[in-house]
Amino acid sequence: MSDHPQRPGDRPPSSPGRREGASPGATTPTPAGGAAKPLSPALDTTFKIGLVLKGLDGILEVIGGILLLFLTPTAIQHLVRVLTAHELSEDPHDLIARYLLHTTAHLHHGTTLFGAIYLLSHGIAKIVLVALVLRDKLWAYPWLIGLLLAFIAYQLYQITAVHFSVGLTLLTVFDAILVWLTWREYRAKRAQQHRARAAAVAAPSPGGHRPARPQPGRRT
Repeated sequence: MSDHPQRPGDRPPSSPGRREGASPGATTPTPAGGAAKPLSPALDTTFKIGLVLKGLDGILEVIGGILLLFLTPTAIQHLVRVLTAHELSEDPHDLIARYLLHTTAHLHHGTTLFGAIYLLSHGIAKIVLVALVLRDKLWAYPWLIGLLLAFIAYQLYQITAVHFSVGLTLLTVFDAILVWLTWREYRAKRAQQHRARAAAVAAPSPGGHRPARPQPGRRT
């Protein structure tokens, strides 16, 4: 009990463990132990370059799908023969040229239509999602991750069960790295967005009062 009586107008003594000037409802946000950190400048640049490359890959797929829609199998075979003639004249055993000739020799209308739909759908999905992620649309990050994981699963099936390919293996590694970078960037941006919202709620109004929260069921 205090030795001096409290007079009107005196400030009440602060309770132990309570800071002066802190409002009763104010809380000091502390970073969580496993809070996501933004990507370093080098990783951020790598992430953006990877997105651009994936977008260019989508553009090439769309172009290929359009060509498959409008070219007949005979026209495709003739085009491939013209494009590979120079390579085969220098190296008759060129693997890529011989693979293209072998693949196009078995084309028919059904396979070209399926290939066109496959390339167009995948290409358009890549272009749209990459553009949205580059514009920092947070909801597009999980969709891009899901699309890349689907590609990785299909590519792993092709590598292990159908035919091993060095090029497809490198593409799978690239996609896996891009998934990791996208997930890191998504976590960091989501945490940053949550901190900004918490700061906006905790900030006092210009009159010195915290903004009143609307009561449940009452329209403001």
